[in-house]
Amino acid sequence: MKKLFFGIISMLLLAACGDRTLESPDGRVSVVFMENDMLIRYDGAGLQLVSLKGLDRNLNMKSGPKKLKESYTMSSGKRLSCSNQWNMAVLGCDGVKLELRVSNDGVAFRFEGNEPEIEYTIPEGQNRWAQTQKTDYENFYPLQTSAAKGKYSYPLLTEYHDGVFGLITESDVLHGQSGSYLESPGDAGTYRLTYTEEPREKKHNPWRIVMVGSLASIVESTLVTDVATECQVDDVSWIKPGVSAWIYWAYNHSSKDFQKVKEYIDLAVEMKWPYNLIDWEWDEMSNGGNIEDALAYAASRGVKANLWYNSGTSWIGNGAPGPQDRLRTAEAREKEMTRLEMMGATGIKVDFFLPDGPDMIDYYLDILEDAARHHLLVDFHGCTIPRGWSRAWPNLMSHEAVYGAEWYNNNRRMTRVAAAHNATLPFTRNVIGPMDYTPCTFTDSQNPHITSDCHELALPILFESGLQHMADRPEAYLGLPQPVRDLLSGLPAAWDDTRLLAGYPGQSAVIAREKDGVWYVAGINGTDAELTVSPDFSRITTQGKNVMLVTDNASEPGAGFNIETGAALPEKLTLPARGGFVMTIRK
Repeated sequence: MKKLFFGIISMLLLAACGDRTLESPDGRVSVVFMENDMLIRYDGAGLQLVSLKGLDRNLNMKSGPKKLKESYTMSSGKRLSCSNQWNMAVLGCDGVKLELRVSNDGVAFRFEGNEPEIEYTIPEGQNRWAQTQKTDYENFYPLQTSAAKGKYSYPLLTEYHDGVFGLITESDVLHGQSGSYLESPGDAGTYRLTYTEEPREKKHNPWRIVMVGSLASIVESTLVTDVATECQVDDVSWIKPGVSAWIYWAYNHSSKDFQKVKEYIDLAVEMKWPYNLIDWEWDEMSNGGNIEDALAYAASRGVKANLWYNSGTSWIGNGAPGPQDRLRTAEAREKEMTRLEMMGATGIKVDFFLPDGPDMIDYYLDILEDAARHHLLVDFHGCTIPRGWSRAWPNLMSHEAVYGAEWYNNNRRMTRVAAAHNATLPFTRNVIGPMDYTPCTFTDSQNPHITSDCHELALPILFESGLQHMADRPEAYLGLPQPVRDLLSGLPAAWDDTRLLAGYPGQSAVIAREKDGVWYVAGINGTDAELTVSPDFSRITTQGKNVMLVTDNASEPGAGFNIETGAALPEKLTLPARGGFVMTIRK
């Protein structure tokens, strides 16, 4: 039915549109207009209908098409050197202006001035993955085949037909603007773009993005930053992504304990990780020292220290953890960030944000700008999703906005769903930007895990984050076999390239990331049964390389690793239930 539906629309559009078509440079992606509907096509087949409602007249071509080629550098992300080629045009009518760009991996469009009502149609029966809306974006991406009534957060992934996918999101939400979400009335397969709050600024609205292509094309796409505001920081040499020790997962309130904080600083030293995060309640630190003593101890051991802050808008209300209200106003931020810079802190983790209205968008961007001036890295938690800000403000290392390992603290739900959830995130949440999942936990927090040792080992490679917070206890990492410990000790947090080698949402994911000529390959099984994966190693350069392969001894947690050095590249890998593997490929 869905193929017939879009087939009929395609014929009508092609008959009516004339020259109102814009193609990608390679000709595979195109946008066709009929009246005020846009149909996104791939290889000539209609895939995604985008309706623009409320316009009195049809949009007409005002300028273009013209070619645009751009290259830029990131401080972290899927790759440091990014580039894209677009064909672009401007359409308009009666004071409405639409800028449209079509690239080989999708479509981006933005209205200047009044923005019509935007609806995305996804026919019944078509697979889609989206989380129901939450302020903190901490939810699951279940497989659905209908537009059930409700509100849905970005990103929304859909499978148009076998092997061709689309991902809907937004980018470049700026001062005075509001984030949006998708709302379904529960019939007709439509998702209406709805603002969290009425924007104050409507001159340049956010970019609307529909990535199109294979799963690999979507996973590897940088469209979200491609259309974002250019870098606003003149000198980025101080911005250093890296792996961090993190105390909260194992010991929730121990940032109050100077001796416990020292243990995690020592862990960072032993594991050769550049960072340690001192989490909430550090303003109550005692047991032999305070925060100044902790920062001095970190500096003496060559470890960079980042500190947690309550945004001052905590959902918890009275009794919320501190420090509070040190960042909420420009005056407070300047005082606190000046103090942090003088004490030698290198970054801040800011938590507990309210919904994505204009005031919160302003607050996020003000924090980033002020932190950059004081040479502070930023990690947002309890927060919005990435919207391309890490291009403008490369000191933005990560966002949480994910149901991550922290949830083992909160209830038993994560135990059963983690494997399938982890195998969905590379195709959904992590596509649009960095994700502070806090991975790689071999022991248990308050609630147990049933993912294998190699499944956990794979996560800090599978998931991209400019600050990769390793959540387990010191003894868990220090007791690892030496080759595995060495792997984690040398793990990058910024990558030269990213490639998807195999996978399907909720079932499995195999991703290769390259740094300085070394490929790190990680794969997981998201199912409760043994699964065979066939990574496409032709997508990376592997000739004449040395391979180390780490696989599971068994599916149970704590079963340990099977480590092969000098291994050949396998055509297939059979992974135990909820299992995984990790591979390094070196010269």
